[in-house]
Amino acid sequence: MKSRRITIGITGTIIFGAILFALNLFVGSVMVPAEDILKVLLHPAEDTTLSVIIFNYRIPQILTAVLAGPALAVAGLLMQTLFRNPLADPSMLGISSGAGLGVGIVILLTGAVSDTAVSAFGWWSTVGVSLAAFTGAVLVLFVMLAFSSRIKNMTTLIIIGLMIAYLASSVTDILKFFSLKEDIHAFVIWGMGSFSGVGASKMPFFALSVVLGLAATVFLSKNLNILLLGEMYAENLGVNIKRNSIAVILVSGYLTAIVTAYCGPIAFIGLAMPHIARFLFKTSDHRLLIPTTMLIGMDMALFCNLIARMPGFDGNLPVNAITALIGAPVVIAVIMKSKK
Repeated sequence: MKSRRITIGITGTIIFGAILFALNLFVGSVMVPAEDILKVLLHPAEDTTLSVIIFNYRIPQILTAVLAGPALAVAGLLMQTLFRNPLADPSMLGISSGAGLGVGIVILLTGAVSDTAVSAFGWWSTVGVSLAAFTGAVLVLFVMLAFSSRIKNMTTLIIIGLMIAYLASSVTDILKFFSLKEDIHAFVIWGMGSFSGVGASKMPFFALSVVLGLAATVFLSKNLNILLLGEMYAENLGVNIKRNSIAVILVSGYLTAIVTAYCGPIAFIGLAMPHIARFLFKTSDHRLLIPTTMLIGMDMALFCNLIARMPGFDGNLPVNAITALIGAPVVIAVIMKSKK
């Protein structure tokens, strides 16, 4: 009975994801007849303008959501298991704030020093932002790895991560004070999150990077299951707690850094999706939780991207505005359940 429910749940999640994939392809801020889209998919060279819309914008945006959603969702699952905290998420270690500081240095500081908006620098305004976000996130990740190798108490590690996030945010606020209005606007837009920042040219690197990180999570499932029994029991079974903690932080931080660098800080997917997976499949076995959390994260990202690009909106709505509407009630439900 349980295996049947799991099979039905996984099948339903995959079918729902396929439907959302198709809807994201056929529905967008620009209204295009479905028969024209099918014609372009079958014969890309027939309509140049429509081919550009489909192959350079919609498909890369859909693939970004397909990859970013699972990455953030499984990163949140790893954090919640490692810290044994249902409200843990990938941003807890300050990695998202580190990415924000990197972007702030490029967008805000460059504009303040040169007295010219960063958007005037052409390719640097897009490539430079991604590189800066990734660099800032990775630097914070290495700092947290250094602390995790010396500090065994997870609560202390959480506090250090929060303090690093506060420091990064403080420096970013100072940069905002001295920056141009255009640069502050660009920084705020980046902070709202979007799946449209990868594009066709960056997709191979982004896809390969995320797939490698997702593959690494599969090898952590056994030790994560043992950790649920307690650290003392895990040590008795031969699990190196410190090494395992470093591996979990490294994989989770790496996935968060990649996604944040290209999509901005996407909230609530990493926090809420693991709880939805636990609720739907009634299990704490990470051999099942990891793949199902990825699938649910993919569905969530595709759904939010679809809503953000609905016809009638002037451009794309911020993805974080949609994820918060869905994720916040889930978090409230988890808090109330924990209180009981």
